[in-house]
Formats: sequence, structure tokens, C-alpha cells
Amino acid sequence: RGKRILVFLDELPWFDAQKSEFVSALDHFWNSFASSQPEIMLIACGSAASWMVKNLLNNTGGLHNRVTRRIVLNPFSLAECKRFFEQKGVVMSPYQIIETYMVFGGVPFYLNLISKRKSPAQNINDLCFGTDGELTGEFEVLYASLFRKAERHVSAVRALATKNKGLTRDEIAKLAKLPKGGTLSGVLKELELSGFIRVYRPFGKKARGALYQLADPFTLFHFNFMEGGKTNDESFWIHALESGGHHAWSGYAFEQVCQWHVREIKAALGISGMIADVAGWRSEKSGPAAQIDLVIDRSDGVINLCELKYANGEYTVTKEYDSKLRNKRDAFLRETKTKKALHTTFVTVYGLFRNVYAANIQSEVTADALFK
Repeated sequence: RGKRILVFLDELPWFDAQKSEFVSALDHFWNSFASSQPEIMLIACGSAASWMVKNLLNNTGGLHNRVTRRIVLNPFSLAECKRFFEQKGVVMSPYQIIETYMVFGGVPFYLNLISKRKSPAQNINDLCFGTDGELTGEFEVLYASLFRKAERHVSAVRALATKNKGLTRDEIAKLAKLPKGGTLSGVLKELELSGFIRVYRPFGKKARGALYQLADPFTLFHFNFMEGGKTNDESFWIHALESGGHHAWSGYAFEQVCQWHVREIKAALGISGMIADVAGWRSEKSGPAAQIDLVIDRSDGVINLCELKYANGEYTVTKEYDSKLRNKRDAFLRETKTKKALHTTFVTVYGLFRNVYAANIQSEVTADALFK
């Protein structure tokens, strides 16, 4: 008497096999018995976010409006990863934590596999490319376990992996060979709710101009390096660190790290409490070179045009790149017709090399700020 009974149902979507009628059984259990017992608390958990939303949060039957608390467990931030590794005795520099995040994201299951006896590069190599690597077949298992008819979801993320800056619904339908109706809408919504893709509105566009972007680090890493057993080299990742493929992947992967940490970027710019819209932008007239990774449109009459650049040392703005930045800024001003002040902002790991061209940058954010 007076004691609370916790009924913890972990990974509910797994129970709901085809023809199992699990949801109906749960409905009956709760409404016919458990809801009348004040000492019973039912905690439902599941990694398939789309199933949880459809069958519990948006249930239109007997479980409608039965949820009293909703807890969304997001991936770890960089700051949380740092604390997690410290508690495990894993010693990493901020640069190494960021590169690890670029592969595994903030998923605790993956991070818990990191061994303190190995360097970050060795951990990535052994987990993903070793003969008995624990994550060598993870991609296939992951999507099959989260989604019914997972081949449609894989086709969608594969299409998104071909275009870093994102695709429209029509472009996804064409590349993934998916019908544009309810099937595509359902696939995209399930991927979004599960954190695999991000939907954003390009600067100056309405909802119809929304772009979809691959946001899951491990999926991106898989397509770039792991898919199809591209290598028989058990030291592949160690050898790939200085390759062109690593350089191409790391640039976009770092952009995604920054996208997961926009709140920290805003704090570093001193605008945490300010109303600000966050978007991306790409020119419709000046070609693919005129695109901006992150646009922060502030209520104080300033727009931060953010360049997200990954480097293992201070980033150098060359004369050529300075000219590119000026052209990009001019294209943005011309096409958006904004009256706000434009501040070029660099987000890098170690900051900017102080040369004459760095003086043209209004603000910069380093990795230290991403860990706060």
C-alpha cells in the first residue's frame, strides 16, 4: 500500500509484430485495469520514434490522450560526450571528440563501444572496418529494426547522401524512385522523427520550398566508406586519414556537427536570448558556389552568414577564398534584397589564422564554444 509500481516496456515497436494486435492488447490492459490503479505507472520506450508518435501520442482509439508525460531523448551533445568519455576514462582532445562525433554522432550505444586503450582513429577503424568489428553490419540492422519496408527509407537517405545541401521532395522522389504521394510523405516523416534527416526552410522561402538534408552522421559515414565492404584493408581508416575521400567527407560531416549545435553557436555570438531564424541558402542565379551553410537571421537587424570549416589547425582565408566570400555575400544581398547588416562568421575547430583577409571576418566561433 502506498508504493508505486513501475511497468517499464522497453522497445515497444518490437512487440508490435504483424498480426500481433499488440496495440489493442495494450489498450485493453490500460483501460480495463491499469488506469484505475493509481499506484501503477506505465513507462513506454521505443527507438522507432515514428511508431511511438503514431500509436501512442497520436492514437485515435482507446489510447487517445492517455500520455501524461513525453520525454524526447536526443543524441548527446559534444559537451555531454566529453563528460561521458571522462567518466569512462577515455582521454580525447576536443578535435578528437569532434571527429568521433562526425562518425558516430551522439548515440550513447556507439560511444560506449569506444575503448580507452585505443586512439580515436584506432577505435573507428576496429569498430567499422575490423574483421569482427561490432559496427560492420550496423547500417543494415539499424534500418531494418526501425522501419517496416526499410528499403524505402534506405533509398531516401541514399538519395540525400548525393547532395550535401539538401533535396526537395520532388528530387528525392526522382532519385529514390519513390511515389510522390502518401508513401513518400510517410517515409520522410518517419526519417525526420527518428533523427536521420533534417527539414529546413531555405532563407527567404516559404514552406513549399523546404529542403531535406541527411543529418545522421553514421549513415553518412556508411555511404562514404563502409557500404559494400569497399576495402579489405583492416587498417583502412588509419590509411584514409590523409586521403581526398576523408577530406571531402569531413567537410560535410563537420557541417552536420555544427547544425546539431546551433544553440551553442548562438551563445558564442552572444545572441542566446534573441529571436533568430536559422536556415540555409543557395543561390538560384549565381551557381552552386554561391551557397551558405548556415544563416542566422536576427531580430536586431543583423544576419550572420556562417561558414562551417573543418581543419586540424587554424583555418587560413586565402586571397582566392576572400574573393569567393565577397561574391557570395554580394549574391545573397542581391537576391534576397535584405536591408539588414551582413556579418560573415566562421565556425572552425581552432579558429582563423590571423592574416590580412581574416580581418574581413566579423566574428568567429571555435570548437571550445561547441562544448559549452
